[in-house]
Amino acid sequence: MQIARLDHLVLTVADIGKTCEFYTRVLGMEVVRFGEGRTALRFGQQKINLHPADNIPGLVADKPTTGSGDLCFITETPLAEVVAHLKDCGVAIEAGPGPRAGAIGTIQSVYVRDPDRNLVEISNY
Repeated sequence: MQIARLDHLVLTVADIGKTCEFYTRVLGMEVVRFGEGRTALRFGQQKINLHPADNIPGLVADKPTTGSGDLCFITETPLAEVVAHLKDCGVAIEAGPGPRAGAIGTIQSVYVRDPDRNLVEISNY
């Protein structure tokens, strides 16, 4: 067996509305509803399913908790434009821009925090 790609991952969040607002406004993702009232954020061919911290569904990670995510997203947008967009959105940059190790080589990254304090890395190859 060989894994081809990541389909989705899950974040446990305190407030789905705040999370959706951040990821759509700041990162351009699309909110999608599925199943029985479930919410996800779609981008490209992947999605992030959102679990409310106060109503965790049945089959989940062993210790789901808010703020434990550390995500890296690749964008084609030049980092100077990313930095300007983040400033326009009122999002503080935690670190960067600077070089980091990506999955297939060196990337240039900036780091921010989402409403649950998950670390969000935005990068270019």
